[in-house]
Amino acid sequence: MPMNFHDPKNQVSYATRTADESWLQLISEHLKVKGKFAADIGCGGGIYTEALLMLGAKHVTSVDFSAEMLKGAANHLSATDRVTFVQGDACRLPLPAEHADIVLERALIHHLNDLRPCFAEAYRILKPGGTLIVQDRTPEDSLKPGSNTNVRGFFFEKFPRLAETETSRRHPAESVTAALRDSGFRQIKELKLWETRAIFATPEALYADLRHRTGRSILHELSDAELEELIAYIAGKMGSVGSGPIIEKDPWTIWLAQT
Repeated sequence: MPMNFHDPKNQVSYATRTADESWLQLISEHLKVKGKFAADIGCGGGIYTEALLMLGAKHVTSVDFSAEMLKGAANHLSATDRVTFVQGDACRLPLPAEHADIVLERALIHHLNDLRPCFAEAYRILKPGGTLIVQDRTPEDSLKPGSNTNVRGFFFEKFPRLAETETSRRHPAESVTAALRDSGFRQIKELKLWETRAIFATPEALYADLRHRTGRSILHELSDAELEELIAYIAGKMGSVGSGPIIEKDPWTIWLAQT
């Protein structure tokens, strides 16, 4: 069944890692974050709220529809006073107009059928000249073949029904750009990123992560028995990965859009 983001058992599923240096570098190359007020919409466990702070954001307002996810984020970021946590809907944000210089919507839009209300709200809470960062996978990103780095690709090879589920909820790049324009954004830039998701010392560490479904909502579509089948399939496909670590990467598309 689909992942229940309101379940306390899933509170830390998206709060157990840090943003990769590749993400930090790409954002810093295209955007000045230092000293800015930011909003992280669909913040989950707060991983990218923390990343915005690392890039020098003065303050981040982190919004999620799930109280349990916000609890996990608050625990993850308990050492800082530069974050405000707010429960709310991305399409009806409980934030004032011109609230932020930067709005981040990472891995959010695949939960939405219509992007325009979400983008309109982002436009409303951005200051003039502000920037919206949208990051998600397109259908093309999702169906890249499995490999020792693109572990996710093996999910869809083994269980084609997962590919149907995955692509049905992903928006084509041109649709995202059109919705941004319709919502008033200009100077839209599209970027690609292979972002390191995790580094596993051994294959067994990867398989343990898969068994916990950590940060992988698509795996909640599988029964425990099917998950074991998938792990056996991945083990067979990856074969010997040598003595070095397994560096898992995910393909992403990122849009930068200005008000």
